[in-house]
Amino acid sequence: MSSKQALIVWGGWLGHQPEEVAAIFRTVLEEEGFRVELSDTLETFADEEKLKSLDLIVPVWTMGQIEKEQVEGVSKAVQSGVGIAGCHGGMCDAFRTNVDWQFMTGGQWVAHPGNDSVEYTVNIKSSSSPLLEGIDDFGVKTEQYYMHVDPAVEVLATTRFPVAPGPHSLNKAVDIPVVWTKRWGVGRVFYCSLGHVASVVEIPQVKLMMRRGFVWAAEGKRRAEEAAASAAKGSAVEQGAAYTGMGDSQL
Repeated sequence: MSSKQALIVWGGWLGHQPEEVAAIFRTVLEEEGFRVELSDTLETFADEEKLKSLDLIVPVWTMGQIEKEQVEGVSKAVQSGVGIAGCHGGMCDAFRTNVDWQFMTGGQWVAHPGNDSVEYTVNIKSSSSPLLEGIDDFGVKTEQYYMHVDPAVEVLATTRFPVAPGPHSLNKAVDIPVVWTKRWGVGRVFYCSLGHVASVVEIPQVKLMMRRGFVWAAEGKRRAEEAAASAAKGSAVEQGAAYTGMGDSQL
């Protein structure tokens, strides 16, 4: 059996240590049997056929600008069954002005009250997914991401706001997702909001969640291929047809 193929694309704001985080992810993926390619240019995303040949795409790119053909390349690849998985701003604050990216990934960062010195708890949720099985609630001291989130995601872990004071503090307490999964076409999407710098990614619970998320997201490619081979039935969305729903989203 050929090995699984993963592409890590890193860059953007250097405060998130994208090169160092990409190196950690590369090691994790290689330990799981992936052949890994690293790229430091978004031009890689414009090669749709190459992307569709992968099992997994891992973006590690914060506060960038992505071109129409680049986001469409990733979106179509994921719709076809390629997994996408990432963390923190490297996936859900990657391209603040691109709503197609945000729709695909399931959320967008909007604030981290208290900055990077907030002590808070990550609460593991009961769900149908075994991805976080055996991981208990745990405390961290890092940025606490306040996210705007697609209500269609399956939430696997949350954190409660407010902790640090701010204009949001007088609102009721809210549980914001930290880890989630969703589908985009027949592709699998995994996200974890932890990972401000490399040392946070190295926290055992965080590293384990990312490892499981990578494997789970990539497994969707094989499942999609098996389903396509065994049956020709299903709706266009179930079969991963190209998304055409927002004609003005790239203006």
